[in-house]
Amino acid sequence: MKPGKTRAAAQDLPSLESVRNMVLASLLAALMAAGAWIAVPVGPVPVVLQNMFVLLAGLLLGPRWGAASVAVYLLAGLAGLPVFSGGGGGPGHFLGPTGGYLVAYLPAVWLVGLLSNAGGRVQDANHRPGRAMAMDVLAMAVGMILVYALGVARLQAVTRLPWNRAVALGMLPFLPGDALKIAAAAAIARMARPLLGRENAPAPGPHG
Repeated sequence: MKPGKTRAAAQDLPSLESVRNMVLASLLAALMAAGAWIAVPVGPVPVVLQNMFVLLAGLLLGPRWGAASVAVYLLAGLAGLPVFSGGGGGPGHFLGPTGGYLVAYLPAVWLVGLLSNAGGRVQDANHRPGRAMAMDVLAMAVGMILVYALGVARLQAVTRLPWNRAVALGMLPFLPGDALKIAAAAAIARMARPLLGRENAPAPGPHG
């Protein structure tokens, strides 16, 4: 093979970073599915661990790859695979009272990935690690606010409950648990980034 053709073929191959991102996106999508099986019924909206892995996808993969990971998870559920809470699947879950939470995961993970990297990655353990974790927590809190907003709106629209009742059923019972999930995700991300070689990596833009 001629050198020019060899270089062209090498350029067509995915980069190591892209391969790693694909593997991590697939792994986190699988963890979202596994987390959905751990469900504690609380009214019409069960408590699950899947949203913690959605938040982690944003922290570890950034906006684009985090959204790709969540999209894989949602498409698997849409296709009927048992990846939603309680081992459910199928398009009916998007049309039911919890559909808003599922749909909200996609913009939420993008927002978490974007905000956690605002101003460049500050995840250097030797340079203001407290500020880095605070940025992660803030990003996840904003992401969860978006999930609650879309989720409660869909819950109210389907059930026709009064808004205060929809908030009482679809948000208030989950605040303490989600606060713990945010704290756990921030700690996991802080430990995982050095292992993934991302602690001092430059921040990706909205499309990376």
